[in-house]
Amino acid sequence: MSTEARPGGGDPRVAGESAFAAWEARLWATPAPAPIMVETGIVTDVGDGVAIVSGLARALSDELVVFASGVRGLVLDLEPDRLGVVLLGPAEAIRLGEAVYRTRKVVSVPVGERLLGRVVDALGRPRDGREPVVAVAQHAIEAEAPGILERQPVARPLATGIKVVDAMIPVGLGQRQLIIGDRQTGKTSLAIDTLLNQRRSDLICVYCAIGQRGDAVARVIHALDEGGMLGRCIIVSSGDEEAPGLSHIAPYAAMTMAEYFAAQGGDVLVVFDDMTHHARAYRELSLLLRRPPGREAFPGDIFHVHARLLERAGQFHADRGGGSITALPVVETEAENLSAYIPTNLISITDGQIYLSPRLVRKNQFPAADPGLSVSRVGGKAQNRALRAVAGNLRVMLAQFEELEEFARFGTRLDDTVRARLARGASVRAALRQAERDPMPALEQVAVLVAAMEGLFDGIAEGRFIDAMRRVRRAARDALEDVAQRIESNLALGKAEQERIVDVARAALDAGSEGAARQRAAGRG
Repeated sequence: MSTEARPGGGDPRVAGESAFAAWEARLWATPAPAPIMVETGIVTDVGDGVAIVSGLARALSDELVVFASGVRGLVLDLEPDRLGVVLLGPAEAIRLGEAVYRTRKVVSVPVGERLLGRVVDALGRPRDGREPVVAVAQHAIEAEAPGILERQPVARPLATGIKVVDAMIPVGLGQRQLIIGDRQTGKTSLAIDTLLNQRRSDLICVYCAIGQRGDAVARVIHALDEGGMLGRCIIVSSGDEEAPGLSHIAPYAAMTMAEYFAAQGGDVLVVFDDMTHHARAYRELSLLLRRPPGREAFPGDIFHVHARLLERAGQFHADRGGGSITALPVVETEAENLSAYIPTNLISITDGQIYLSPRLVRKNQFPAADPGLSVSRVGGKAQNRALRAVAGNLRVMLAQFEELEEFARFGTRLDDTVRARLARGASVRAALRQAERDPMPALEQVAVLVAAMEGLFDGIAEGRFIDAMRRVRRAARDALEDVAQRIESNLALGKAEQERIVDVARAALDAGSEGAARQRAAGRG
């Protein structure tokens, strides 16, 4: 058969061979891709929150590994022939013999402004049913604490809005203040009221729930939303139904998110609720990994676990951004045992503690902060000057009153002077009571304390005390705007300003007494 030439071209076989030759030349000229080495291990044992892996001889401590099922884990134990891996997901999804892969990365979480107003887990994944978080960057949850030369003295007050704290146990920006007490003494409530009071400031707030029930976290979110603070808060939640590994890394994730804002020069308030659950989660993981237990079955490195977290808080130098991180860790005691292992560890790490006493709870004294066992080792230097002048001898006065009150219980006949001191002490103690979700501005705190110290509340029945304080607060807001500006500017009040506060408070109480008398007269009529 003859081959006819096609119009407009040569032999197609020749053209195809030349194209193939050109492609083959390009292929030979292309460099070969670098080989990718994948290190694989095998699950030899899996339990409640931990897995034992063999075959990853080059894995590093705190390295993130990924199981074939998609669950991630954190390498916590390194031994010659095995790895102890803390699971960051459900253990039920992992099977024996499953493959495990190295990532050569550490655990990281998203940071940035997009986290504000969101509820996320310990890995930064959304828990509020909304879209994934668009992060500025991913930062490792472990970071070296700033050195001494990178810090500045604590010199600015943190307004908690709680009279007994701001007056007698002041907290400064950059301080680590422990909130400690038995169950049901109001520890979380005090922390949430402190967060709500920051709506009067520009602080960024981070609330870290460790091992809390879902309904408890939901109540906190609702309170922050009702108080208008949710938009400036980040909620990091690790529930008690989740893997203990997530509870272990949750406070480090929250601190990492706070460090981003502090590096930008902002002030951040972080609440860890609570460190007792965190210590128990770490104890559970350590015992499952066969680490030798020590005091109260906690491993010996539990102090380091908490210290390396809380040491990252402070007031930082301008070279490090000039911001601050104030930490309020919460710890639970049993039967008022302050000498337990975890409480004593945290007391030694922090810069003071607010002790909430069950004895005061039984007396219906809320907040139940005990000024005798509470201390602030730093915040006194940063306390608002107006509050410092008003409450200078408040702690001593209350201590003397309680001692005299105990003595009077024996039925001893008392003279008029002692009765007057008892009445004054009772009115001052009652003035320190404060309802939940009602943080007070500094002006209102000063007005109520000045009125109590001057004896304006003496003789007022307990049923009318709350209304009397409300009238004093309202009168101070309406008539003392210039005094409020001095207090907000952290200026001391002179004798003239204090006399004005007394006059305004007395007029408000007199007006209330006259109104109550008219109502009683109308009722009798």
